[in-house]
Amino acid sequence: MLLACEMAVLAQQRTILQGVDSGVDSDPYIVVLEESVVNPVGVAQTIDRRQPALQVGFVYTNALEGFSAEIPDDSIAEVRANPNVAYVERDTPVTIAAQRLPWGINKIAADSSSTKAGNGRGAVSRVNAYIIDTGIDKTDADLNVVDQVNFAGGSKGDCDGHGTAVAGTVSAMDNAKGVVGAAPGAALTGVKVLGCDGKSSASEVIKGVDWVTVNAKKPAIATLSLSGKSKSRALDHAITKSAASGIFYAVAAGNKGADACHYSPASAGAGTNNGIATVAATKRSNKEPSWSNYGSCVDIWAPGASIPSTRIGGGTTTMSGTSMSAAHVGGGAALYLSSHRGASPSAVEGALKSAAKKPDTKRKNVRSILLEKVGRF
Repeated sequence: MLLACEMAVLAQQRTILQGVDSGVDSDPYIVVLEESVVNPVGVAQTIDRRQPALQVGFVYTNALEGFSAEIPDDSIAEVRANPNVAYVERDTPVTIAAQRLPWGINKIAADSSSTKAGNGRGAVSRVNAYIIDTGIDKTDADLNVVDQVNFAGGSKGDCDGHGTAVAGTVSAMDNAKGVVGAAPGAALTGVKVLGCDGKSSASEVIKGVDWVTVNAKKPAIATLSLSGKSKSRALDHAITKSAASGIFYAVAAGNKGADACHYSPASAGAGTNNGIATVAATKRSNKEPSWSNYGSCVDIWAPGASIPSTRIGGGTTTMSGTSMSAAHVGGGAALYLSSHRGASPSAVEGALKSAAKKPDTKRKNVRSILLEKVGRF
């Protein structure tokens, strides 16, 4: 983790540089350092000093070694040529992929699991869920929010509503309020990387993943119910390394009706048992909605159409999207970890797939694997 003095130095440098109009065209980039680098902060400071017009943003030390920066067009080649730099990519936009018993909880059979979600007594303990999203409404009595961190500016809490809805599907409490989640009552931490407009950048999301990598209390799951406009090698790199550290990730396939392999973080799942489950959406009929992404990078399908969940300020709302599908899988993973605390992320993913239903028909040229029967957990 960054030392306080090192963070202060970088913050001071950014403040000074932002107050100077250099007249030079700059664009946002993510600079990924070689894995042999042991002091990313020091390297970022050195590059920053050598190029006064460059503005360092976030520094990453856990999920990957590197930093985000505003880099002048005429300095890119020099940054890439630095022997400590593995690669440089443009920072890209990221957006959200958008008590009664929700039909999705019933569909995946969480209501017949060891917690009996929905009977008023279900509870999952000793598992932590990290919602990397728009934040969570900590005042909602239906959610067990234990912590919040913010990398998107503004207040720590949710001012959009998306993160609160995702959190509810993962682990809303089994009580007389609102809805019930797949892993009722599991401890939630809101990792805010998206603003009030549901928008962000890959660099902010990476900072959230970086924080979770070093601070997660295990066993742990994380959800990334968001999607970039393109594929980010750096974001996929960070998620893969974070999963390898022992955290299961459920990520949204995306809502463009396109190949998920063309977008991050969906491409990080890669259709393999790497502890990162890329999740596409289904309707009540088990059919895919036209907007759900698909393809070889998708690992599993889960309920994503018209999903009731928790709402800012209390009560419920209804959302559709692979965001909600990823939340079902994240909750299912938390449920599995509650009784298999030593399971690796890849083992968790394998268990979810084993509990899934495989229809005889193919959807969009890919044989669907529908999340089901988590009740056996």
